[in-house]
Amino acid sequence: MAPLRDKQKPRARRGSRAVSADEIVDAAIALAGTVGWDGVRLRLLAERLGVPMPELLAHFRDLDAIADAWFGRAWEAMLAPPPEGFASWPGKKRLRHLILRWFDALARHRRVSVEMIREKLYPSHPHHWVPMIFNLSRTIHWLRDAAILDAGGRRRQVEEIGLTLLFLAALAVWARDETPNQERTRAFLDRALARGDRLMVRLYGAAPPPGGPVPPSG
Repeated sequence: MAPLRDKQKPRARRGSRAVSADEIVDAAIALAGTVGWDGVRLRLLAERLGVPMPELLAHFRDLDAIADAWFGRAWEAMLAPPPEGFASWPGKKRLRHLILRWFDALARHRRVSVEMIREKLYPSHPHHWVPMIFNLSRTIHWLRDAAILDAGGRRRQVEEIGLTLLFLAALAVWARDETPNQERTRAFLDRALARGDRLMVRLYGAAPPPGGPVPPSG
């Protein structure tokens, strides 16, 4: 749940090699795999990369920004070009595909990803809470847009609330999912999306077709 990564060009400092933002993120994830995310320190990361600490500052203001860049990769995976025929899929299938892209992008380092989220939620880190709320909101907005959910008015509001609750519930399941290929998370999404789809049909009828006219607000 983070903004897309800032594609800054590496700025080499005199006497040091240049490193890219991606190199820093990869090194941070590798280090966290050994010591845990709460054990990662910028000085240790700089040592691992063989650069002075200011070289890290050229890309990231702190470790939380590195975590944001890691979650930004999940955003990019979710928003990658869809498969052929995607627009003709049922809405719940489109949502499932996109949400699983987000989780699958982080799955190899699920434990570290969960530790990053927990670090953001520490009571002593209130400066992280508000950005998390905004990033969650952006994630849902991008998700609706990528899934070609074009309804407006109250239906849109209900969809946004429902998708936010579903995403958070799926995240809680995924955080503890030790099953192969995250089958537990997949099964949860199938059930939750089917329930949500039935509820929306009862409340508002069938969703407008992708690319069709947007219903009036109200």
